[in-house]
Amino acid sequence: MSQLVSVDTLVIGSGPGGYVAALRSAQLGMKTAVVEREQIGGVCTHVGCIPSKALIAESHRHQLLHQWNKSVPSRSFEEAQAFKQMIVNKQSGGVKYILKAAGVTVLEGDASFIDTHTAQVEYQGTEQRISFKNAILATGSRPIELQALPFGGRILSSTEALSLSQIPKSLIIIGGGYIGVELGQMYAKFGTQVTILEGGKRVLPGFETELTAPVMKQLKADGITIITEATVVAAEQGEDELTLHYVINQEQQTLRAEYALVTVGRKPNTDGRLGLARIGLPVTSRGLIETDDQCRTAISNIFAIGDITAGPALAHKASYEAKVAAEAIAGEPSVVDYKAIPLVVFSEPELASVGLGETEAKERAMPIVIGKSAFGINGRALALQASEGFVKIIADASSGIVLGAQLVGVEASSLVSELALAIEMGATVEDLAMTIHPHPTLGEVIMEAAENAVRKIRVHNDRREGELAQ
Repeated sequence: MSQLVSVDTLVIGSGPGGYVAALRSAQLGMKTAVVEREQIGGVCTHVGCIPSKALIAESHRHQLLHQWNKSVPSRSFEEAQAFKQMIVNKQSGGVKYILKAAGVTVLEGDASFIDTHTAQVEYQGTEQRISFKNAILATGSRPIELQALPFGGRILSSTEALSLSQIPKSLIIIGGGYIGVELGQMYAKFGTQVTILEGGKRVLPGFETELTAPVMKQLKADGITIITEATVVAAEQGEDELTLHYVINQEQQTLRAEYALVTVGRKPNTDGRLGLARIGLPVTSRGLIETDDQCRTAISNIFAIGDITAGPALAHKASYEAKVAAEAIAGEPSVVDYKAIPLVVFSEPELASVGLGETEAKERAMPIVIGKSAFGINGRALALQASEGFVKIIADASSGIVLGAQLVGVEASSLVSELALAIEMGATVEDLAMTIHPHPTLGEVIMEAAENAVRKIRVHNDRREGELAQ
């Protein structure tokens, strides 16, 4: 047993939640250590957000090259994988550098709680004990495994799907959420014949049908087959392919492909050797840890952030919560506020939403106006040959305060930040409309949608004043 290490803040997990928590804790003057059992940067950096977006970018370059000149040889998939790994290495190296520069102690190994102020880290047969005043759990999540499709061989999780050395000729994706759509389009653009099996009535169920329509159009253009209301019951793996059996409309059907990719969700990493039961920290039936508005758990000196807590499993949510937790430990009055947390799908075209949705607003009978503008009349989008999609802004009908926004189109993932800021600061659509946007840029679509909303608000208020005067 190594000598006992004593810290103010112990962070378990070094993903986008963990490393940000450790960095913020150190910046606030606390002696901080972070424990990572696999690779610094966590799932997001190594087998999630970063490698998937690198390969998605490569697939777009591959497709564009072939659209312009089919006789020009494209980069091989091995080269695409090498590019991806270079990006991953740079990102991971950057995380290591900022932690070191901030004076954070980085420990490798499996962490487990001994009591509410002591943890043990095991690494390659050695043990290290750590005494801490406060701890932040940021252990993330892992892909859910289906009983009918256990991972292995030709049945892949997203981790293996991002590491294939060759483009598969055919791929069945089980689960039509954002991961399935993103990776399905990526492989389709490289030439894979992709089929998506979705248990629900439609893919991307978290977004309104109007928003997903342009994506569905592109999925079809990419040659992707979509089968909904399908339940997988079994799979048989052969030497060169697998056979998948599924049920639709009470009839059993069969599909064959080189690989199957399971993307039905993620499971929080709160089980295993972490030792939550030992210290009496409860988890829900879904394995989540309940927290208050400062990310504090039922044990007052232990905090939890990211995928192991309620809400969407988003890297930027984890990073946001990380800062709140570290600041709460330092005695600052920070609390979480999720009203302006963006949701993004890196599909083609991209999807993004933030704040209140149109459907939710109508269900709550809220008086709203909707300002809308299309990319089809935007000069920059036309120049990029990416004119599909629109921006929709939801605002309070009387005050014009921005309540939410939904985007589908080129660079929606970047454009949504302006709208998130508007919601966060309580801006009105008139504020957006009066903001000078450079021309020609994609951001002008936001300005034009806001102008449309302003006109509707004036009509609404004029009508209301007329009714009051009668």
